[in-house]
Parts: sequence; C-alpha cells; structure tokens
Amino acid sequence: MARTLKRAAAFAALGRALTAGARGGPSLGRRLAALPRMIRATMRGEYDGGLRLALMTAAVAYVASPFDLVPEAMLLMLGIVDDALVVTWLAGSVLAETERFLDWEARRESVVPGQVVG
Repeated sequence: MARTLKRAAAFAALGRALTAGARGGPSLGRRLAALPRMIRATMRGEYDGGLRLALMTAAVAYVASPFDLVPEAMLLMLGIVDDALVVTWLAGSVLAETERFLDWEARRESVVPGQVVG
C-alpha cells in the first residue's frame, strides 16, 4: 500500500510538472529546451549558473557512476533510496534553474545595450 501511495504521489508530481505551462509557468518542454542555452550562457560567463550546473553534473555522475552499484548490491533498498533522493533533487533543481534561466533570458531581451550618460 505504501509503495502504491508513493508511486501515485510521484506520478501526480510529474503530471503537475508536465501541465505547469497551462497554469502560467513554463512548460516542461520549454524548460528542457532551455537547458542547452543555459549551459552555453554559463560557459560564456553570461549567466551565473556555474555552481548550480556543477552540482547538477555531480548528481548525474553520482547516479550514473558504476561505483554506486556496490552499495545497492550490498544494502539493497538503502542503496536505491539514496539514488532516488539524488534523482528527486536533480529533477527539482533542473526545473527551478531552467525557470530562473528563462526569467533571466526574458529580462535580458528587454535590455537595450548602451551606456548611461550622466
């Protein structure tokens, strides 16, 4: 029963993320499409997401790392739970950071380059 409730909560959260565009926020597709632009802008030094991207990259490496398979083989559920927590954090971080980037991008497009003369 508890697994069913957790699974239902996860699917409900995914459903909310997929339909976020309908409530005024950026849709999941728009957020994911912004990811490569966000990485490029960070690499160029235009966007200040370097530390957050580094943490997200570390999370992906942790989950994909073959060294992480050892605790799962030895500790069974405990080894899977730590991956689930990292993946949950990663998903939330990607959603939050891409929304922040899209806001930054919109503000940036409204700025007229030039100099202030006083």
